[in-house]
Amino acid sequence: MTRSSKKGPYVDPRVLKKIEGKKPSTTGVIKTWARACQISPEMLGFTFGVHNGKDHIEVFVTEDMIGHRLGEFSLTRKFVKHGGKMQKDLEIKKKESEIAAAKAVKGADASKK
Repeated sequence: MTRSSKKGPYVDPRVLKKIEGKKPSTTGVIKTWARACQISPEMLGFTFGVHNGKDHIEVFVTEDMIGHRLGEFSLTRKFVKHGGKMQKDLEIKKKESEIAAAKAVKGADASKK
């Protein structure tokens, strides 16, 4: 369920206070724990360190992000690949074949010169 339109968007006042009167180019990363805070047009160009429960993940605010929440861009779960040992063996073989192909291309280029 979305927030009532008569209330307006929720923008954390502490976040607004941190960016008030500052320029995005001179300001570094602004740390915040306010994941529910909506991104407003005043935040354009700033980089926020949004807490994900363990550490702060840097989020650079662009025009497309306006209206979304800060927490949407700071994932709380880390994806670990599927497949286990078999998948790892396949990836190693693929990487080795890529290296061999690259060496073959370099050898062909050197022989042409």
